[in-house]
Amino acid sequence: MLRLEFASQAGRVLVSADPSSANPLQRLRSRFVSSNSVGTVAFDLDLVDLLVNLNELADWPPAAGEVEWDPQLRKLVEGNYNDSQILNQRLSAAQPSEEPASAELNGWNAPLTDFQRRDVLRLLELNHGANFSVPGAGKTRATLAVFHDRRESGQVNRLLVVAPKAAFESWQHEVAVCYGDQAPSLAVMDSSSVPLSDIVLINYERLPDAQGALIGWLRDQPALVVLDEAHRMKRGPSGAWGAACLAMAPYAESRVILTGTPAPNGAEDLANVFSFVWPGQGRSRVLDALRDRDLGEASELLRPLFVRTTKKELDLPPVDLHIRRVELPPLHREIYDSLVGGVSDRWSGSEDEASALGRVMLYLIMAATTPALLATGTTRYDPLPYQLNPVRSDPGSDLASLLRDLPHYEMSPKYEKVRATVAKNAADGRKTLVWSTFVRNLTSLHSMLSDFGPAMVHGGTADRPEQLQRFREDPSCMVLLSNPATLGEGVSLHQVCNDAIYVDRDFAAGRFLQSLDRIHRLGLAPESKTNITVLVASNTIDELVQQRLALKLEFLGSVLDDPAVRQLADLQEEPAASGGMDAADLHALAGYLSVSSGT
Repeated sequence: MLRLEFASQAGRVLVSADPSSANPLQRLRSRFVSSNSVGTVAFDLDLVDLLVNLNELADWPPAAGEVEWDPQLRKLVEGNYNDSQILNQRLSAAQPSEEPASAELNGWNAPLTDFQRRDVLRLLELNHGANFSVPGAGKTRATLAVFHDRRESGQVNRLLVVAPKAAFESWQHEVAVCYGDQAPSLAVMDSSSVPLSDIVLINYERLPDAQGALIGWLRDQPALVVLDEAHRMKRGPSGAWGAACLAMAPYAESRVILTGTPAPNGAEDLANVFSFVWPGQGRSRVLDALRDRDLGEASELLRPLFVRTTKKELDLPPVDLHIRRVELPPLHREIYDSLVGGVSDRWSGSEDEASALGRVMLYLIMAATTPALLATGTTRYDPLPYQLNPVRSDPGSDLASLLRDLPHYEMSPKYEKVRATVAKNAADGRKTLVWSTFVRNLTSLHSMLSDFGPAMVHGGTADRPEQLQRFREDPSCMVLLSNPATLGEGVSLHQVCNDAIYVDRDFAAGRFLQSLDRIHRLGLAPESKTNITVLVASNTIDELVQQRLALKLEFLGSVLDDPAVRQLADLQEEPAASGGMDAADLHALAGYLSVSSGT
């Protein structure tokens, strides 16, 4: 007799047989790449390996006895097989109709837009699915509607959300808005044990260590598992986060992935994220369907398996974008040109060292705002000691002294523009969101804008929820200072703020769009006016960044309005070390340095 049951190690299956069947058992073991011997009459293997290669059990000789399944494992395997049949039907079916067949949600009362309702109903037609709607389309609320309907029908009891930490606030807020006093219990998993809660949030970084506990939690009661910003596991089994997600997938009663950019590197990424949605044999069928197809063909083929709302469908009021040029004062100009000249003289002209070019780029962007950012303080986040009434500089000062003492001699023109804009907005009763890549800009502006009650959020902010709450609710807090790397996703501020200023930008177009979405997203009143001010220092690297971003944003605009996901770019995962620079950016920056050096 062949016996299959869950092993003591989470995510693995124990296969054993009677001593008389030791030889056929060892032959069976050789067919599974993940198998480990547990003696002559037993071995264990990964559950996903079993699900993908289930047909290997068909060769078990009848003379060796029947196959006996642990009831819970049998239910999981049969459910996975049924899912693969549904997947086959979907892949061979025509494209989904424009309108879903049903028009009702069981007991759901929170407001949904027409496109949210459409997407929810289509997802409910499938046991598992994907929502590839653009950022700001309300994917969180739509997913809660799916959970509510499946919970009301008894299909699931609980919800597990894997998401970046930055997205936790959005889930907590939407649960409170959608359910009010009747909200299911919600908790963040921040230890080795799973909280006793109806809805559990966990971030991707914690997932590998929590995998075993979560698998036990999923086996205990049926649950919907959601991967928010699912492109973060796009590496699939070759990455720690992807491997943990794929190991948990079979234990979920229902699975949904959320991302506006599921395949930044092409069809292979699409296959990895769908491997979570349809593990086991379903995964192999997806991989077969995508083999030798480009992204356009793959997305069309998989269209019945996902929903997508485009940027155009959001019907948001237009953004009023202003590029405001500022002129560098004499000393600032002299220092900036000297810094560019020094870098250019040492530059070899090679584009091979991307990390070196990335450092040069950040160095020059800082100098375009104020070279004083490059001077060493007690810490690198010390606010700069700007004086409202600058004194005259000493003509005999060296460059290091000028860098250190520049705040005493000249005011940064960008800082002046920020202060003037914040003051005007405050006088009109409008709050302002100020973005900068560099924390020292934020701390310096925090000091300069003290009379506007500034809130501040960056990577080192310990009281982030309190800072955001004060910006939203305190009428004396008229400005929020942050950087796109910290607050560029997962937070909605459009209810209280419609004005933003960018002190600086790097080459990361996706991060710029994500940060813009904080105040320009679903829920804006039709008459709302969103004002975006981008500060550009004339004759500096700012102009190169502006030119490159304009080209990237034109492409991303077409991506966000592509209903079938035929072309994609990753809005979130641009390389931070090189400031979002791609090969064309590196070439442009190398050209900028060559011109500056006269070569």
